[in-house]
Amino acid sequence: MPETEPIAVVLTALPVEYDAVRALLESLDEVVLDDGTRLEQGRLSGTGWTVALAELGEGALTTAALTTRIVSALAPECLLFVGVAGGLKDDLRLGDVVVGTKVYAVHGGKQTPQGFLARPEAWHGSHRLVQAARSALRDLDGVRAHRKPIACGDVVLADERSALRDHIRRTYNDAYAVEMEGSGASHAAHLSGRLDALVVRGISDLADAGKSTADAEGSQELAAGQAAKVALAVLRKHDPRPRNAPGTREEPHPGAGSGSGSGGDTITFQGGTYYGPVVGKITRHN
Repeated sequence: MPETEPIAVVLTALPVEYDAVRALLESLDEVVLDDGTRLEQGRLSGTGWTVALAELGEGALTTAALTTRIVSALAPECLLFVGVAGGLKDDLRLGDVVVGTKVYAVHGGKQTPQGFLARPEAWHGSHRLVQAARSALRDLDGVRAHRKPIACGDVVLADERSALRDHIRRTYNDAYAVEMEGSGASHAAHLSGRLDALVVRGISDLADAGKSTADAEGSQELAAGQAAKVALAVLRKHDPRPRNAPGTREEPHPGAGSGSGSGGDTITFQGGTYYGPVVGKITRHN
């Protein structure tokens, strides 16, 4: 793909999530990074986006490490984590979609003789992408969506009476869904600097003892498909930044470069992207 094309990275954990997004893209080509991480890059029809899609596996730690690697290699403009989750609220149905206005890491804290003292961490979804989601969902038929916080922990929650469920209810009471990777992706995006990021999750179970039954009846396929539909609708609303926007490469001025007569000292990197300091030598010609 040409370097000047804007890239949106879409990350998933499970094959069912990957397949749901992949089915909505066109002209896919496999890309292998230096460390062996594999992605597919394709087009999202009707947009200016090149979408790089990856299946990372489960867990926040793996997600954070591989997200950092992918962002470093591809320098995308935005990042979405798309997949399935357990629902935490009574008004949720299987196949609903939660767009993460915030992502909570739910395991941080201090154990004391007086009990567990929570030390919450949270990452807000990108304002640009949350606004794009609000707009996209107004016109998206067949999707029941909620713009709410999401809880993230390295555990599959399948017991509505568990201590963890009670901890989330008391400490992260506005969380609508629980999953395993969103905090890793969100933290990696935050550390990268200027990168819009959003977590989109379809509800495949209600984080209770009925999880295995729901999965066996195809709830993950339903939830993953709905989440993929919402995520790519968000991208359709979220336009790539102008090429001369702050933080992007400036297009060369006409005639710039050696012998341009532009006056002063000029360095031009035509047709490429450069990251890091520039070291050079000024030579005067009489």
